[in-house]
Amino acid sequence: MATYKEKVGTAVVNFAGNYPGAVEGELWYDSTNKDFKYQFISPIGAWATGGNLNTGREKGASGGVSNSSALFAGGSPAPSGQTESYNGTSWTEVNDLNSDRDDLTGNGTQTSALIYGGGSTGKTELWNGTNWTEKNDLNTARNQMGGAGVDNTSALAFGGTPAAANTESWNGTNWTEVNDLNTGRNRVGGTGIITSALCVGGAPSPAYTESWNGTNWTEVGDLNSGRNAMGAAGVSNTAVLVFGGSGTSALTELWNGSSWTEVADLSQARDAGGSNGTTTSALFSGGNTSPTAATEEWSGTSTVTKVLTD
Repeated sequence: MATYKEKVGTAVVNFAGNYPGAVEGELWYDSTNKDFKYQFISPIGAWATGGNLNTGREKGASGGVSNSSALFAGGSPAPSGQTESYNGTSWTEVNDLNSDRDDLTGNGTQTSALIYGGGSTGKTELWNGTNWTEKNDLNTARNQMGGAGVDNTSALAFGGTPAAANTESWNGTNWTEVNDLNTGRNRVGGTGIITSALCVGGAPSPAYTESWNGTNWTEVGDLNSGRNAMGAAGVSNTAVLVFGGSGTSALTELWNGSSWTEVADLSQARDAGGSNGTTTSALFSGGNTSPTAATEEWSGTSTVTKVLTD
């Protein structure tokens, strides 16, 4: 292990305020507040402001693998087909969906995404990085579902209105009905892949969590704060982040495969936004506060400044 001298030298920097050049563990003197301070990298994570959507809306669907690569499609007010692509700084308008709708579900990546359901339809559209193409419909038309999937060739759709338990699997061509949720509900949070997914919250059972192993759903630990219409991010049923939700919540909870832990809140409380990413790099876009164009970026680590006390 490196000593303090080996890591930062022997001198303590005198700086008015928080020292932007500090390395992890370096001590400096804040001459403005008359405190000795140091900083470290926290594994807890935090939200930061990202670039706004060009058009504020709610009840849209998202795909993407991180907080710097995302797609947001559809939504309201007035059912929309508008699609925007995010590069980590700003959103760019790209080609619209073929069918305008809201309360739809999506998964995949910025260049290989799938959108399904919404409005009163079971319509499915495939994104190839440039255009949307209509594909075979869901077997059961519905909206406000949860979804999971790595790209436009595989997906899992579950729950939906009215309080459905239906689960369907997509193979790139067709939807197939598979085993239902234990508790039917809508406005759920969903994430993962077709062999390892999580269904979180929803109405009328806002704290329930169910885990999918590729064949069956199993009830697991409840959310600490039950809610619906939240965002969700994750690539398996053992590591999931959920955020926001009904009652315009700002709460964020982290799932480790057995229990939920509350972590840093969103800056702007809201529900019905688009969500994507992982537990270390997630995005929450739009949502219900008027609706909003706000985008927030989650990073699984953050820099924390501490004051050295007596």
